[in-house]
Amino acid sequence: MSKLGVVEDTLFIPMLGRLYASQHCPQILHDEKALQLKGQLPPGLLEQKGQSQYTLLASAVRSANMDRFIRAFLERRPDGIIVQLGCGLETTYHRCDNGHTRWYAVDLPHVVEYRRDLLPEPERETYLAGDAFAEDWIRRIRADVPDAPILVTAGGLFHYFEEAKVVGLFRMLQQFGKIQLVFDAVSKSGMSMMRKRYMKQVGHADARMFFYVDLAAELAGKIGGGAEVLVQEPYYCHIRKDGLQFFTKVSMAVSDRWCMVKMIQLKL
Repeated sequence: MSKLGVVEDTLFIPMLGRLYASQHCPQILHDEKALQLKGQLPPGLLEQKGQSQYTLLASAVRSANMDRFIRAFLERRPDGIIVQLGCGLETTYHRCDNGHTRWYAVDLPHVVEYRRDLLPEPERETYLAGDAFAEDWIRRIRADVPDAPILVTAGGLFHYFEEAKVVGLFRMLQQFGKIQLVFDAVSKSGMSMMRKRYMKQVGHADARMFFYVDLAAELAGKIGGGAEVLVQEPYYCHIRKDGLQFFTKVSMAVSDRWCMVKMIQLKL
C-alpha cells in the first residue's frame, strides 16, 4: 500500500460511508465485501473525523442508488455491460454481479494500482487505467464488445469538472453505440450547500466544484445528438429512513424537496 498517501482522500470517504451503513443502517446498504476489507485498511483512515450520520450516509446512498440502476438495467438487458468511471474502491461487482455480466472499472493509473492491491480483479471485471475523459477506455471496451448495450456509472465524479468537459465526455460517448449513463448531480443551490457543509465535514473544504444540473432536460439539450433523459429523481427518494437520526431525516427531506441532489440516467 505504498500509494496510500496519493489516493487516500479520494478513495476512503466512500468506503467509510459504506462501512458505516453496513454496520449501522443495513436497510440502506449492506456491503459484505467492504466489511471483509475493513481489517486491511489503515486504522487512522477509518476514523469518522467529525462527520455526521448524514454525511456518512450520503456516500452509501450513492452506492445504493447505483446498485438499483445497475440491477434494473441488467434485468432489461441481460446482455448488457457495466462500466464504472472513477471506480475508486467501489465494490459494486460484489454486490450486483449476476454470474455472467462483463464489468469494467476505470480510474487513474495510481488508483487502479492501489485497487489491485486491495481488490484483485474478479473473474469478469477488468480494470482499465486511464483518464475518464479520454476515449481510450471506451475504445478498448468496444473492441471487446462491439455491439453490446453499455451502462456507464459515474458516482461522485462530475462535480469537480467544468461543464464543458463533462458535456464533451457525453458527446464523445455518443460515437460508441448503445450507451446509457447514470450519475449523481447537485443543483446550483445544492452545490452551495455541499461546499459549506458536506465538503467541510469530510475534510475537503478547499475542494473546487463546478458542474451542477438543475434540470436534466436542459443538460440533454446541451449534449444534443438525440440525448434523452430516462430518469431524474431526488437522491434519497428510494431510501428507507426508519431508525435514522432526526437531523439526518430532515436533511434528506430538505434535499429531496428542493432536488438539491439527484440521480440522472441518460440515453446517449
